[in-house]
Amino acid sequence: MWMTPKRSKMEVDEALVFRPEWTQRYLVVEPPEGDGALCLVCRRLVASTRERDVRRHYEAEHEYYERYVAEGDRAALVERLRQGDMSLSTLLTPEEKAARAGLGLCRLLALKGRGWAEGDFVHQCMEILLKEVLPEHVGVLQRINLSPEITRQRILSIDSNLRCQLFNRARQFKAYSLALDDQAFVAYENYLLVFIRGVGHDLEVQEDLLTIINLTHHFSVGALMSAILESLQRAGLSLQRMVGLTTTHTLRMIGENSGLVSYMREKAVSPNCWNVIHYSGFLHLELLSSYDIDINQIVNTISEWIVLIKTRGVRRPEFQSLLTESESEHGERINGRCLNNWLRRGKSLKLIFSLRKEIEAFLVSVGATTVHFTDKQWLCDFGFLVDVMNCLQELSEELQTSKVFAASAFDHICTFESKLNLFQRHIEEKNLTDFPAFKEVVDELKQQYKEDQKIFDPDRYQMVISRLQKDFERHFKDLRFIKKDLELFSNPFNFKPEYAPISVRVELTKLQANTSLWNEYRVKTLGQFYAGLPAESYPIIKGVAYKVASLFDSNQICEKAFSYLTRNQHTLSQPLTDEHLQALFRVATTEMVPSWDDLVRGINEANL
Repeated sequence: MWMTPKRSKMEVDEALVFRPEWTQRYLVVEPPEGDGALCLVCRRLVASTRERDVRRHYEAEHEYYERYVAEGDRAALVERLRQGDMSLSTLLTPEEKAARAGLGLCRLLALKGRGWAEGDFVHQCMEILLKEVLPEHVGVLQRINLSPEITRQRILSIDSNLRCQLFNRARQFKAYSLALDDQAFVAYENYLLVFIRGVGHDLEVQEDLLTIINLTHHFSVGALMSAILESLQRAGLSLQRMVGLTTTHTLRMIGENSGLVSYMREKAVSPNCWNVIHYSGFLHLELLSSYDIDINQIVNTISEWIVLIKTRGVRRPEFQSLLTESESEHGERINGRCLNNWLRRGKSLKLIFSLRKEIEAFLVSVGATTVHFTDKQWLCDFGFLVDVMNCLQELSEELQTSKVFAASAFDHICTFESKLNLFQRHIEEKNLTDFPAFKEVVDELKQQYKEDQKIFDPDRYQMVISRLQKDFERHFKDLRFIKKDLELFSNPFNFKPEYAPISVRVELTKLQANTSLWNEYRVKTLGQFYAGLPAESYPIIKGVAYKVASLFDSNQICEKAFSYLTRNQHTLSQPLTDEHLQALFRVATTEMVPSWDDLVRGINEANL
């Protein structure tokens, strides 16, 4: 349990109020509505009123104004910004403007997964546009270099800048968790994506890519472990602050004696470390669960149909929605693994199921086999797969909601498990109310085979549901172990003190008797409430909050990386160094903004 950690001195939380001295220090003012801080330079609202957030915005976006250091100059600068007659563009030299523009374009190319050589094409497009519309500004392009080599260097510089920001924040983490994804890649080589989620003293959540590890060069679990520890060391993090591990449920990750999780837990065992919580069901939930549900190789058969449609039925109007959906996910070219992964989603299977009559007619027209459409068991398995995968898709979408904390995510898991129990009873009773596609197939088969009383075997599908139940029980076993911690975190005022460990009862009783804290709890989000909870008065409860908040509560960042990869598979399958690949994925998945002033300064120093 986490409710009995060693007591340690906690930092006092910052007051969540605007400070007048910030106006000259960070060039912000208090907005009329009184929430947050309004930047005088870019006119954007910094939602938080913590100095750390205001300072971070200033350093990332407007550090250029540090040249105004004298008090008189600073006051004059603020006044000019208030009046709106001074902007960054008026202060930058033409070279600095060109450098910022070039960096922004390189970042955009990375976000869109475009090749290095396309920078030249963008440059040519801009040149044609300016010649026709703004001929007097064509000379500006001479200062912007988007050659392949320069584009590569700029993207590596952006990656380095973002990585430095992450490491600076990571050193302030009170607790953190790792997500290890070894199933994302569809390129020629496989990689392990390592994501980190940490929380600082103000309960601010930070999720980012920590590193990418080439599994070809780090084949053994020991080599993987060393690479991860090296990345943590570079970020200034120790295993003593690691709270959780989220992984896929491959043997490489969760093998009983030789899996990476076992190695990391063994490494983290010491008097100063917390019990590491591991759960393996968040990442690629639909994809990995589908292999247990697809008992008749349905997806492999459908994959062959889609290849035929893409090659010989591309102009048929009935398949346009299917082709559009497919191409939006993984492009026009057919990659077998991408196609297979796309078909293992509830949304995709549901669409194909709705087109099964049209697909059968198409297969007949091209002389392909249609034996599956006369196989009762195959059709029933297809309908059952569509319905269960649709439920898994709904759960996966719920788990993509970020920053709701693991307690809420675990509630979704428990709700789904209750749904599986209901499915078991209904299948046993041959009640297909919860299985619309399955019911549709059964009703059609009953019309065709009126003399056959046994259309499907309930035991066959009960076995599949039972297997899925056992998988969920195994994947989320550790979350059940800390269930009381999750309940205390999500609902501290209704948690009965007698059910809490002795070490936390005094703090919990005092918390529940505090009327002002109760009023804050009612009007604030959980994160805001715990951020303002006095650490010196409630050190154990605050410690539980740090740990629960640091657990991955969604698969959003992993899905973002997976989506980026499948959309840009052909670009990313080209020969790229591990360093460049990591840069592309960091730019594509981060929510941080590069510090443009630092990057421009680096370019200027390199040109000297």
